[in-house]
Amino acid sequence: MTRDLCLSIDLGTGGPKVGLVTLDGEIVAHEVHSVTTTRGADGAATQDANEWWSIIGAATRRLLTRENVSSGHVRVVAVTGQYGSTVPVDANGVATGPCLTWLDTRGGPFSRRAFGGPVQGYNPVKLRHFIKKTAGAPVSSGGDPVGQILFLVHREPDLVADTRWFLEPVDYLTMRFTGVASATHASNFSLWLCDTRVLTTYDYDPGLLAMVGIGKDRLAPLVPIGSIVGEVTAAVADDLGLVAGTPVITGLLDLHAAAAGAGSTRPFDTHLALSTSSWISCPVMKKKTDINHTIITVPGLTNDSYLVFDQQDLGARALEWYRSTFAGTGAVPSYDELTALAATSPPGAHGVVFTPWLSGQLSPSMNSAARGGFTNLAVTTTSADLARAVLEGVATNSAWLFGYVEKFAGRRLGPVHALGGGAQSTLWCQILADALDREVEQVPDAMVAQLRGAALLASVTLGVRTLEQISTDRHGGVTFAPRDEYRDLFAERRALFPQLFRHERHRSKH
Repeated sequence: MTRDLCLSIDLGTGGPKVGLVTLDGEIVAHEVHSVTTTRGADGAATQDANEWWSIIGAATRRLLTRENVSSGHVRVVAVTGQYGSTVPVDANGVATGPCLTWLDTRGGPFSRRAFGGPVQGYNPVKLRHFIKKTAGAPVSSGGDPVGQILFLVHREPDLVADTRWFLEPVDYLTMRFTGVASATHASNFSLWLCDTRVLTTYDYDPGLLAMVGIGKDRLAPLVPIGSIVGEVTAAVADDLGLVAGTPVITGLLDLHAAAAGAGSTRPFDTHLALSTSSWISCPVMKKKTDINHTIITVPGLTNDSYLVFDQQDLGARALEWYRSTFAGTGAVPSYDELTALAATSPPGAHGVVFTPWLSGQLSPSMNSAARGGFTNLAVTTTSADLARAVLEGVATNSAWLFGYVEKFAGRRLGPVHALGGGAQSTLWCQILADALDREVEQVPDAMVAQLRGAALLASVTLGVRTLEQISTDRHGGVTFAPRDEYRDLFAERRALFPQLFRHERHRSKH
């Protein structure tokens, strides 16, 4: 092998993926690993950040022993992954305590004390300031860096005394490679403490800091999106088998790596992630907020653009839930077996409808207390009907959101590039096309496409290619067209979902 490589790391909530990817996006080799989330009755949901680093190090060493691969081929390192989480670290970047993940809600009381109120849980004056400057706001549940930092400051003073920086996971891993603390408007957008109307002002907003009661002394210095943070240190190079001095780019959120991995880097190029959660996004040029449908923009792929941001709490994880729950004490079917079973049920699943709000819903209508389930079951309903209903329910939920994303973008969007673990299924991609009534392209290497995206964005930082070239030279996949004979069926389902959600909202209030 003579091509230059990127060591790409994608730290999902379930665990890290580590890969060697060429700078034109070919995934040469990769490994997928899992980690444990430790939960507590008090709302704790933590992971061991040092365990991440150990896993990534071991995987890197193994990958560099592959045939025709050497450390000299690795020209750059890029980290992408989960966000809305907080890792406390010392001055050397070593974790001083566990990572508080985006699932951790122990900071809720402190968040509500700082900005809570009667308007959707917010003080309306403070909410207006947040939206004006950032397009969004911290969540009153405490499940984001503001709540997490406030919890640590108030409840873990000894840990805070040993802590130099509070970092997002991608910035933590970037610091482990370089020894340099950094963040960008993109990597820590969920902190909601920067005025993102102008993305070339690299500082935290004093008014927002004062509003939540957090000082900036432990927040990492801001640097431009897509810049080089530093170089792999000699100690890390010796440990992992890399070359000291290899450049490391700024941390990337999985949203940004997904856009690049799908080749959706030009304005309004649309991708849909069918991962643990699900979202629909595209690059846009202006900051915007649709508070009624929980759709906003966040700092994008460059320092003068944005990405549409929305979130559906459950995507492909709904199928994981069905797979484990309905297996009972018997053998758990593989995902291929489960989708093959679903294919034996006709479109519409004999009338069975599944709503995937098993952990609430954020976009296009927010209700954390909403719960999903099956509707219209009959004694003739089969396991195949249930399996297909899960696939169709997730797709229809995405279609419900898609209509509002198009209104937000101000234009018809499509084709839609699908990636994530769920997009590995050709059946699910066809159902998505039918539900969205748009062409859906299955992104190659759908499950690990963000490893590709991280490498492609690293190539832009190195000046090897441009965002335009990522789009025009994208790795094409199989395209699925919506089928005329099922348009009425899915139009009815799209109309049904808001009705079911309103019923669920009424139930959750009582």
